[in-house]
Amino acid sequence: MHCSYDKHNKGKVSYLESPERRKEFSPDQLLNMVPVKESDSILDFGAGTGYFSIPAAKRIKGNVYALDIDSNMLEIIKEKASEEKVANIVPVHGNMDALRLPVGSIDMIIASLVLHEIQPLEPLLQQMNSVLEKEGYLICLEIQPEGNAEKSPRITMEGMEKVMKEAGFQVKEKFFPAESIYMLVAQKMDG
Repeated sequence: MHCSYDKHNKGKVSYLESPERRKEFSPDQLLNMVPVKESDSILDFGAGTGYFSIPAAKRIKGNVYALDIDSNMLEIIKEKASEEKVANIVPVHGNMDALRLPVGSIDMIIASLVLHEIQPLEPLLQQMNSVLEKEGYLICLEIQPEGNAEKSPRITMEGMEKVMKEAGFQVKEKFFPAESIYMLVAQKMDG
């Protein structure tokens, strides 16, 4: 699966960790919007610096799989987990294929500002559907493109909802947690 990630690590890390981002939409706000159970296992897809991985790991006893194709990001997550004495984060370097998780073994997947980079998207969403347990959730945060969506690498909320349905998800809730950001809470459909 082809993923082209932004290679400007310094700029990326400073944005990912910025107080502006936390003020706009904190990880706790997201985790309060969805039914997280203590026994859950969570996949943070495109985990970056652990913006969602660390707070999620503090809420559950299961594992948080922090998946990223950038090993530098995973090193940052390891350091932060160590500093905050969080022991249930499993860093995974690579894409979905690197996970090797059994079918139905994950309760929730968080994909924040990353799915627009994957082309084609539907095969990845089908893989995600497969690793989710029966009524598992996929939480997607993306930036709504402005102006001519055809020229933007971003995906509109309507476009994301359509490809999610095609991959076997049902969008349960839609939020607009910050300006120009949308959040879809999708659930794996039966069958």
